[in-house]
Formats: sequence, C-alpha cells, structure tokens
Amino acid sequence: MPSPAAPAAAPGGVAIAIAMAAVYLIWGSTYLAIRFALEGGLPPLLMAGVRFVIAGGLMYAALRLRGVPAPTRAQWRNLAVMALLLLGLGNGMVCIAEQTVSSGMAAVAVASSPLWMAVFAAIRGDRPTRVEWVGLAIGFAGVVWLNAGSSLAASTTGLVALVVATIAWAYGSIWSRDRDLPSPFMGAAGQMLLGGVMLLAAGAAIGERVHAWPTPKGMLSVAYLAGFGSIVAFSAYIWLLHHVRPVLAGSYAYVNPAIAVALGAWLAHERFSAAELVAMGVILLGVVAITLAKAMPAKTRAPGARVSR
Repeated sequence: MPSPAAPAAAPGGVAIAIAMAAVYLIWGSTYLAIRFALEGGLPPLLMAGVRFVIAGGLMYAALRLRGVPAPTRAQWRNLAVMALLLLGLGNGMVCIAEQTVSSGMAAVAVASSPLWMAVFAAIRGDRPTRVEWVGLAIGFAGVVWLNAGSSLAASTTGLVALVVATIAWAYGSIWSRDRDLPSPFMGAAGQMLLGGVMLLAAGAAIGERVHAWPTPKGMLSVAYLAGFGSIVAFSAYIWLLHHVRPVLAGSYAYVNPAIAVALGAWLAHERFSAAELVAMGVILLGVVAITLAKAMPAKTRAPGARVSR
C-alpha cells in the first residue's frame, strides 16, 4: 500500500486497467458475496460488523506501522458520523435488504446514490446544471418504476432498507465535504473500525445471534468481503482518484450494477423481468448523465451553476 504522502509516478495503461478491473469486478461482486454470507448462516449486521472490524483493523495497523499519523480527536468524531451514515446505515441496510431482495436488485438500488447526492448538493448550494436536472428526472423515474413494478414492491422490509441505505450513503458523502479528516487511507481504516463496532453493537442489540457454525461458503464470503471488497478494491479506487479523471474513477457507479446482475443470474440463478431490466437501464442512464455533466468544463455548464466541490 503506497504512503499517501509519496509522490505519484505517472502510471501506465496496464496499471490503470488493472485498478479499474479491480473496482469494477470486485465491488460489483460484493453484493453476491453478501448474499452468500447470509445464506451461510451469518446474520446481516453481525456479518457486516465482522467484515469491517477485520478490514479496518488490518488497514489501521499497516498504516501505523508505515508511520501514518493516527486521526486526531476531532477527526475521530467526523469519522464516527461518516461510519454511521456510510457503513452503519448504508452497508448495514443493504445487508438487511438482501435477506429478501436479490443481489442484483440491491446493486441497482444503491446505484441511484448519485441522484440523491445531487439533491443534497443542491440543498447545500451547488446548483445542478440543465444536464444534471435531466439526469435527475430520468434517474428518479427509473427508481419509481423499479420500486413500483418489480419484486421490490413485494418486500416492504427490503424496499425500506434500500431507500434508507441509499439516502444515508448519499448524505454521508455530501456531509463529509470540507470536514477535518485524516489521509484517505487512514480515513477509510478509521471508518471501517468505527462502523464495524457500530454494526456489531446494533446486531447484538436487536438480538442477532449465530446459532450454528457458519458454512465454509459463508466464512469464505466474509473473508472475500473484508480482504478484497474492503481493502483491495478500495485501495485501487483511492489510487485511481490520484491518477485518472474523477469521471473515470467514479464510473463504477453504473458498471457495478451490470456486473452484480450478471453474477447474480449466473451464480445464484437470480431472474429479472423485462420491465425490471428496463427500469434498471433507466436508472443507470440518469446516473451516467449526472456523472458526465459533472465532468463538463466550467465554461460549458449552465450560467450561475457551481461546480460541486
């Protein structure tokens, strides 16, 4: 893992391709890994808590050994808020939803986060451009279509959990801007440690228990989520943020759902109706429009609009 303070060398195309593949494939597969972990006998919140405590602990220890400063008291407070919103409510609610909702459907619902982020950014004062407004309209139309006419409508718990997860993740992402935070890698480690403890405490509080030894598939799924989903893919994403344009690094938002749907159909025999697939496409079209609009040069944006920080 590179030191955050180390000067970045110009990366080659192969390195960028490998990092992009890691973010696309690994993050796209985590939704199915969550489903396999749940099927392996692990309750949702305890499973997520174990995943993040392991991943956060390993990252934190590695960074401290490399001399990266620990977060200050003020930074720990900010990390706690982010951990609650992004991991406690964001990831925790996804794990709860996947008890009754397919992994592919959960991935598409979470892919609508950029729509909510644009709304919260507008409330904060970052006025959307005309293209972003169009993207919002398209995306939310797809969200309504998917929620009203798909299997989500038959799972009230799954629907509510995914809505809470998506809004919490989006709000947490906007709230974190301009906050006093440690370096990106240390910030991620701190969030995972705090979020993991929160999830374990919440799981214990609502009565989650492991009544039997988890199956090998369940244990391997948690190991995959901790090692690959939380450490490898995140490190690749942070590296990309420093070496490629943000619009390329953020393209995972509309690639991951396609991979999740394909893997769910292939490995878990998940099936989707034609209407559900069209609604998914509409949501992703809105996300693509918003992402590309944010990448437009300032002179091509609508008069009076501000580039989001």
